[in-house]
Amino acid sequence: MSDYKRPSWDNYFLEVMHALAKRATCDRGRTACVIVKNNQIIVSGYVGSPPGFPHCDDVGHMIKTVTHNDGTQTTHCMRTLHAEQNAICQAAKCGISIDGGTIYCKISPCRACAMLLISCGIKRVVSEYKYQMASEGEEMMRAAGIQIDYIHDEVYTYDKKD
Repeated sequence: MSDYKRPSWDNYFLEVMHALAKRATCDRGRTACVIVKNNQIIVSGYVGSPPGFPHCDDVGHMIKTVTHNDGTQTTHCMRTLHAEQNAICQAAKCGISIDGGTIYCKISPCRACAMLLISCGIKRVVSEYKYQMASEGEEMMRAAGIQIDYIHDEVYTYDKKD
């Protein structure tokens, strides 16, 4: 008998997500996601520019500073789509419904991605870390009845700031 222990479904899909993140083309986060139904991966996405547009890894970042209501400022790269946005676009292009699915991601969805996931019918979010501005998206998803599970309760910090 083997001592090998198979990973849980959540751990398995998070491992797949990590492999996909290696395809990301913005080195600020290198994030990805997989969307699953009935323990089957139906679509995936990673951080990257729209098809035909230059990637951060090739031409640099398009950094914008955002000032929030409380006066704090954060910087964001605007060159790329988020992993969730790319996965939703991929599903749409392929005619795949993600209604009732679970999304596995490295960082919890931002407010814009949360709105898209709510509209697409996602029922569960499994995230390794919290996003620096996760509260708005998290509140919206919880209000919509989406189950949110965090692997780590820490806020993800980007390796690169520029």
